[in-house]
Amino acid sequence: MSPGMYRRQRNWGARVLEYEVKGMRAVFLENEKLRVGVLAGKGADIFEFNYKPLDMDFVWLTAGGVRDPSSYLSTSPDPLATFLDHYPGGWQEVFPNGGAPSSYLGAQFGQHGEVSNLPWDYEIVEDGEEAVAVSFFVRTQKTPFYLEKELSLRSGESSLRIEEVLVNESEASLHAMWGHHIAFGQPFLEEGCRIYLPEGTMVVPHSEPIHPAGRRVRGGRTYAWPFAEGYDGRHVDLSVLPERGEVSEMLYLTGLSEGWYEVENPEKGLGLRVEWDVGQMPYLWFWQEYGASEFYPWYGRHYNIGLEPFSSFPTNGIREAVENGTALSIDPRERRRFSLMVSVSECGGGKSKGACV
Repeated sequence: MSPGMYRRQRNWGARVLEYEVKGMRAVFLENEKLRVGVLAGKGADIFEFNYKPLDMDFVWLTAGGVRDPSSYLSTSPDPLATFLDHYPGGWQEVFPNGGAPSSYLGAQFGQHGEVSNLPWDYEIVEDGEEAVAVSFFVRTQKTPFYLEKELSLRSGESSLRIEEVLVNESEASLHAMWGHHIAFGQPFLEEGCRIYLPEGTMVVPHSEPIHPAGRRVRGGRTYAWPFAEGYDGRHVDLSVLPERGEVSEMLYLTGLSEGWYEVENPEKGLGLRVEWDVGQMPYLWFWQEYGASEFYPWYGRHYNIGLEPFSSFPTNGIREAVENGTALSIDPRERRRFSLMVSVSECGGGKSKGACV
């Protein structure tokens, strides 16, 4: 079922709505509990994930918010700015380069290039009051890949399901990094929120800090989640979000026995659970920005985290991932599948550990 201006519409049960947002095509999947907004015109970014009973949007938006990358010309284009100048927050697909600008087989990639900045096509594949599903698909420009993801909602449920297919359309064996750049912030996230992960997880920090003022934990080591050694000699509990003003940090969690995490706000009585195929994406990137960064592009304006399932690490680009053996190796004409589900739950403010589970 192709998108169309005059297709049948419905304002009850599960439904699909099509709009323009800031000059870009956007698709909304909606039911009685969730409204999920997807920017088809830019990266198929999820820029709204609203839990309707409490009007709580779990998507964090940057100070710049949603902007059409084609609407203006950057005054000083560079490989970082191609992503950051148009970064709305929310949730991006990252492929085939994760993190810093990098090169591979003669192709130069900018930050998180390249599908996050491409427009995606879409097709409505199911449109009934009991369930809706929309398929978004794109071909990369610098590399010979096809990526498709189907988002679906069922009536009465507070879960979004995503099924993906990645295809190498060439006759060459290729490497890639593949991940979901999921960020949380205001209005859901605040000091005291908690993160729950499977047991046996290890934290692997960079040897050098990402913030000029230093870092929260001693670098170049591995730790058992959730405690790490701080520079003052005390244990840092990474599962509890600190006060605003703490320095930034970037950690990687590996050795995951299962692919899931939960972020809980006990004061608001809300939690979000993300479940994914850990075989395809065995790493979880943990980006922390707590308002201490007074430089481009944050300037002390944000309090947010990213919990990002990834195929590879660290966030230094595809060249390093190939060298350290964590990059995906995709055979000629090979198809890879991946699945992910995001669910909202209410738990009553101030309850004990894991109350939203």
